[in-house]
Amino acid sequence: MRETPEELDELQALLDASLSRSTDHLRSIVTEHTLTAEQLTQVLVGMCTLALSTVTAKGEPRISGVDGHFLHGRWYFGTARSAAKARHLAARPAASAAHMRGEDLGVFTHGTVEILNPEDDEPAVDWPDLLTYFKDFYGDHSEWEKDVFYYRLRPHWMTVYAPDAAKLITK
Repeated sequence: MRETPEELDELQALLDASLSRSTDHLRSIVTEHTLTAEQLTQVLVGMCTLALSTVTAKGEPRISGVDGHFLHGRWYFGTARSAAKARHLAARPAASAAHMRGEDLGVFTHGTVEILNPEDDEPAVDWPDLLTYFKDFYGDHSEWEKDVFYYRLRPHWMTVYAPDAAKLITK
């Protein structure tokens, strides 16, 4: 777990607020079957495949898979600088992501992305630490940073469905 106590508090507030703003139907499914922020950070460790949704210039939805990493209460992911989703996110930074593990876990997030390593601008302040994390995870490839944009999805809504928390959390 990489989250600070403040980040856990912020994540818990987001989860609570998101559920309270959800439809009656969603609350009837999720309320008794969810995780706390602390539990969620224990479950979302390492790489978690995300279904990432973007929007084309014509307003058409597009979905694709990315390697997601849940760090500091946010999703992080990368894609090739030449990918269609990179163009979509540059023009329209709103995105949705879903991470599902069969019927055991669903994490659904809506938010706005920010690019961490832009081509023609300064990187995010925390980019050096994140780059170290990614290199530790994937290996140190000297050119990969130049070929890939990395993003942080800042959520404004997030909910979790987990019918059996004990099944997911390993001590």
